[in-house]
Amino acid sequence: MKRSRSRARLPTTIPKARKRVAGRTGVDSTPAAFRTAGMDLSPALRDHTQKALGMKLGKFAADIERVTVRVEDVNGPKGGVDKVCKAKALLAALPTVIVEQRDPDVYAAVDGALDRLERAVRKSLERRKQKPRTQARKVVAIARGRGERPKAKRRRTR
Repeated sequence: MKRSRSRARLPTTIPKARKRVAGRTGVDSTPAAFRTAGMDLSPALRDHTQKALGMKLGKFAADIERVTVRVEDVNGPKGGVDKVCKAKALLAALPTVIVEQRDPDVYAAVDGALDRLERAVRKSLERRKQKPRTQARKVVAIARGRGERPKAKRRRTR
């Protein structure tokens, strides 16, 4: 079964010449970096994460400059709820979105973090879409002579 372009995997690296080109990017040119601390990143986990990133964030690839996923073992060999996945998406012309998920299972931590990241990116992009319309209404209202009140005179105090 062939995947749509919006659901394709995000690449791990892209050439610097392509990074320098300004403008929106597609799924194939949005880099995704994977980092680990206190544990090894197995090829199966890397593959799972790359597929999940494509599925969750592929539809927003035009607005994402890069994605970083960090997985770490907080408690080391002690056990417990100690796998943490931190995911960071750098958005074009918007603040960076950072999420964190803790879970005993590393796959569950990655899936939970990417679910949260998807929701946060969607919310951030929806806010951006709404802002220009409200600003445009203010400009139209001011142009028509409404919305701006005359400034009050300042009183002198001694």
